[in-house]
Amino acid sequence: MNIGQKVLETLKEEISELEYNRYIKHLSYDIKKSTSDLAIFYAPNALVVNWISKKYSQKIAHLFEVKTQNKVSIKIMLKNSVEKTSIKKVVEAKQGSSLLNKSHSFSNFMVGGSNQFAYAAVKSASENAGKTYNPIFIYGGVGLGKTHLMQAAGNVFQNEGKTVIYTTVEQFLNDFTRSIRNNTMERFREKYRKCDVLLIDDIQFLSNKEGIQEELFHTFESLKGDDKQIMFTADKHPKKIAGLEARLQSRFEWGLVADIQPPELETKIAIINKKCEINKVALSKEIVHYIATVIDSNVREIEGILSKLHAYSQLMHVDIDLAFTKNVLKDQINENKKNLTMESITQFVAKDLNIKPSEIRSKSRSKNIVYARRITIYICRELTQNTMPQLAQYFGMKDHTAISHTIKKINELIEKDEEFRLKIEELTNKITATP
Repeated sequence: MNIGQKVLETLKEEISELEYNRYIKHLSYDIKKSTSDLAIFYAPNALVVNWISKKYSQKIAHLFEVKTQNKVSIKIMLKNSVEKTSIKKVVEAKQGSSLLNKSHSFSNFMVGGSNQFAYAAVKSASENAGKTYNPIFIYGGVGLGKTHLMQAAGNVFQNEGKTVIYTTVEQFLNDFTRSIRNNTMERFREKYRKCDVLLIDDIQFLSNKEGIQEELFHTFESLKGDDKQIMFTADKHPKKIAGLEARLQSRFEWGLVADIQPPELETKIAIINKKCEINKVALSKEIVHYIATVIDSNVREIEGILSKLHAYSQLMHVDIDLAFTKNVLKDQINENKKNLTMESITQFVAKDLNIKPSEIRSKSRSKNIVYARRITIYICRELTQNTMPQLAQYFGMKDHTAISHTIKKINELIEKDEEFRLKIEELTNKITATP
C-alpha cells in the first residue's frame, strides 16, 4: 500500500462512512507524478474535484505531514485531464504546516452589520501581532465566516514570514493522542509552542476533555508569555461551553470576545455577488435574490450552491435560469407546507422581525407592526388553505373585503418595493424549509 492509499485509509477512520463512499472512495493516487512535497490525486468528475478540494484537502495535507514529517501540497485533478477544465477549474490547495486556505483574505470577506465588530478586531490584530488584542475569541453559528476571518489574519502573518499554525480542535487532539502513543510529546510541544501565531477552530469540542485542556492551557501560557498571537473560534461564548475548565475559560476571555451573527439579506446578496465574481459564475439578479432568500444563515452553503449550479450547467449543457436553479436545489430546500397554520406563520414572522405575535394581530398602526402584519397576511394567504373570512377573523379585521383590500395593497407594494418583495420571499422560503 503506497503513502497515498495509507493516508486515505486513515482519513476513512476520521469521517463518516457515507462521505467516504460518496467522495473519498473514488480518489486514486498518482504515485509516479507525486513527489515528497506534492501529492496528486485523481477524481472521476468535476463535482468530486471541487468538493474534495474544498472540504478535505487540508485534512489530507495534515495526514501526509503526520505520516511523512513533510509539508505536502495537495492537488486534486480530473481523472481524464483532456476533459474541458472549464467545467470547474482544478483547485490546487497548497498547504503548509499551517493548513491555511490561501483564498481566505480580508479583501473577499463581505462586511455587514452582523460581522463588522469581529472583522475590525481581527484585522486590527493582523496589523500588530500579539499586541492589539490577544487572544481573540470569535463565536457564532455554523458557516458565518469565523474560519475565513481567522485564516485571513493567518495569511497576513504568514506573508510576513511568521510561523503560523492553523488547526481544528479535532486535529489538535489527534496530534496530541498520536504523540502520547508514539512517545513524541517533545516534538508536539515544539510545534505548537514555538510558532508565532496559533489559530484553533471549534473550541467547543474541548468540552469534558481534561487531558487536552491541560495541554492547551500550558500551550496558551507559553505563547501568551512570549506575546505570540492566539485566536480561537467556537459556536458559542466561552461562558456557555459546558465542561470547560474555569482557568481555560478565563484565558479565552482575557483579550477580546467577538460574535458573528447571521447576515442580513443585503449582506447575503453582496456575498453571493462576490462569490460569483471570484468563481466566474454568471447569475441573473433574479437568481441571486432567490438564493439569498433560500439560505437561512449558513453562508458556507453559498459556495457549494454556486459550484453545484455551475457544474450541473456545464455537465448537462444547459443555461442557468431561475427554473433550472430551483430544480437543482430542490433537494436542498425541503418544502414542507402541510403543517403550516396561521398561528405558526405569525410566530415565525414575529420572531424574525423581533416583535410579539400579539402585536401582529392587534390594531396598532405603528409602522413596523403594519409592515409585519402585511407580510404575515400575505404569507398566510399563500401557504395555507384558509379563506379570506378566516383570515379576517384571525387578524381581527372587519370582513373578507378588508383582507381582499389588504392583499391588493400588498401586491402593489411587491411590484413597487423590491426590499419588501425580497423580505416576503426570504421569510416564505425560511418557513417552507422548516421541518
